[in-house]
Amino acid sequence: AAEAGPLNELGQARMDLLQAELAFAQNRGSDAPLLLLQAARKLETLDLRLSRNTYLEAWGAALFAGRLASASLLDVSAAVATAPKPADPTLPCDLLLDGFALVFTGGRAAATPVLRRAVAAFASTEVSVEEVLRWGWLANRAAIFIWDYDGCLEVGTRAVQLARESGALEALAVVDNALGQAAAFGGDFATAALLIAEVDAVKEATGTRIAPHAALALAGIRGQEAETTELIDGIITQATAGGQGTAVQYARWANSVLMNGLGRYEEALAAAVEASEHTPELHIASWALSELIEAATRSENAELARGALTRLGEHTEACDADWALGIHARSRALLSEGEAAEPLYREAIKRLGRTRLRPELARAHLLYGEWLRREGRRRDAREQLRTAHDMLATIGMEAFAERA
Repeated sequence: AAEAGPLNELGQARMDLLQAELAFAQNRGSDAPLLLLQAARKLETLDLRLSRNTYLEAWGAALFAGRLASASLLDVSAAVATAPKPADPTLPCDLLLDGFALVFTGGRAAATPVLRRAVAAFASTEVSVEEVLRWGWLANRAAIFIWDYDGCLEVGTRAVQLARESGALEALAVVDNALGQAAAFGGDFATAALLIAEVDAVKEATGTRIAPHAALALAGIRGQEAETTELIDGIITQATAGGQGTAVQYARWANSVLMNGLGRYEEALAAAVEASEHTPELHIASWALSELIEAATRSENAELARGALTRLGEHTEACDADWALGIHARSRALLSEGEAAEPLYREAIKRLGRTRLRPELARAHLLYGEWLRREGRRRDAREQLRTAHDMLATIGMEAFAERA
């Protein structure tokens, strides 16, 4: 009806935006990023606030589409870098947009302090309910980018609570996915399973097409081969057809975790290489690089592992979080020999022990124990491997517990 009537320039731009938003809401696929980017550019001189919000929508749409996007994350980030800036004070969503754009245009070192401010803003009570419902899932991703697990939980928990209270079902499906993934990373499989069930219920009620990122994370970390392989294969097929490239990247990463747990390192390596290269700037690539290093060192691909360690260092160098530094220390230990390895394993255990990331800590004990065994220190190895097994079994990480 609006299209049939006379529209001024702003009206036409808002019509273009609505069509782009509809495309994103219907399938979250590859078409929406370009449509949203074009709408954001048209709005720059007509409504700066609406333009900025649309750029952030375009960035979120490109994040779903990944390497299949009609306009890539780099395309959107480059456009944001040259677009007009708002007058101070900037809103939390402005910090999100500028920080995400800097990841691709200025590097992680430049992006990290901006994203840190964005996460702090969304974790505070000062941000509006509307902003949390609209952008909370992206603030959760920002926390992951800077390896801030506590911030990830805090923002995700608040976003889920507000979405439930307000009945915002589409927002609930997205933030449930994000928080469920975080719960799986913390080894809280019961909470993760409840959030995954809620995602499924919302998808059935609304028809929204959101790939099950949380289910992938839980399945890969839990390590039940038949169930996980079926889930991964189905998602790769569906997400590729639906233009959700990041879901494919998640599936490859989850497969690398599964195969490392099962001790099938060649298969883990192949999956991790794919996951690390799909969109190499993303947080999923960081996780995949850690899996790649473990798989490569176990399958005698030291050169590949060293290259991955260099890339992982670039993902963690601007960060002082124990999550990032613990993973990096553990990865360095895998590529170290003799006496140089032991202090790195101990550093990884110390740093990860200060976080709530119990699966990563248990895996650090496992790798340390395996190294001690290869060094012939069987008594010390038994201590570490027993600790690893007890933790992994308690969490429910079946494949890694069996490996221990």
